[in-house]
Formats: sequence, C-alpha cells, structure tokens
Amino acid sequence: MSLLPVVERHLRAHSVPPSRFGRLVTGDPRFVFDLRRGREPRAATRDRVLAHIARTEAVNRQKKEMRHASAN
Repeated sequence: MSLLPVVERHLRAHSVPPSRFGRLVTGDPRFVFDLRRGREPRAATRDRVLAHIARTEAVNRQKKEMRHASAN
C-alpha cells in the first residue's frame, strides 16, 4: 500500500495543508511534498504517519458519536 494516497485523502477530508501535516506528524514541513516527488519514508516514519491518521479518525468518529447522542 502506498502511503501517498492515504495521506492525500486525509488532507482533503480534514482540510489540512500539506506543510502543516508534515510539520505536525514528522517535524518536516516538506514531508508531503517529498512524498509527491517519490520519497519513500522509513518504516518507523510510515507507522507514525498511519498512527496519526488513525488517531485523528478515531477522535473525529468519537466526536460525531457524541454529537449524535446529545441530539437524541
């Protein structure tokens, strides 16, 4: 599985600029731009990126569930 499509989907879904994502997750504001140019991150970096995306999705799911529960 290529990391770039996962990251791009996350950026679009959450309206996050690529430089902000890179800085937040890897400390490198050029991370996404480098991925787009073919960079292959190390396994540890890839795992950190995927973990961040999974955490963000879980938090958003939880917020949505809380809003839904409080509306009922």
